[in-house]
Amino acid sequence: MSDDNQAKAAEGWVRFVYKTGEYAGRLVEQGSPRSVVETLAVLRHPEQGDLHHPYDPDVPFFHERRALAHREKALVPNRDIQPHAAADLPEYEASREQAVARMLEELDRLQRWAARAADQLRTVSADYR
Repeated sequence: MSDDNQAKAAEGWVRFVYKTGEYAGRLVEQGSPRSVVETLAVLRHPEQGDLHHPYDPDVPFFHERRALAHREKALVPNRDIQPHAAADLPEYEASREQAVARMLEELDRLQRWAARAADQLRTVSADYR
């Protein structure tokens, strides 16, 4: 986090990335190289599955990742913390539900894309014969 961003974040409201999720919250304790932040809203739900094998359902262990809980504190690298306008801060429960809905929409879109791409590939492969 730059010195300018640290000054803005010191005012309190921050946006931060933790694992594969994105959150809004409050800077509790500034440190180096990590700071403590309190989770107040979920902006993007963490991804599921094996991050080393994205979109592979056949991995030995398919990771389940839950969003940070309301008011849960996390130790976050300063580079992953940015200032956030407090006026944009939604209620935690509503933000988590919206984040889950957005993630499900993305997965549905990906599923539909994969089906359409497979159909198109079958059509193209017929031209190769």
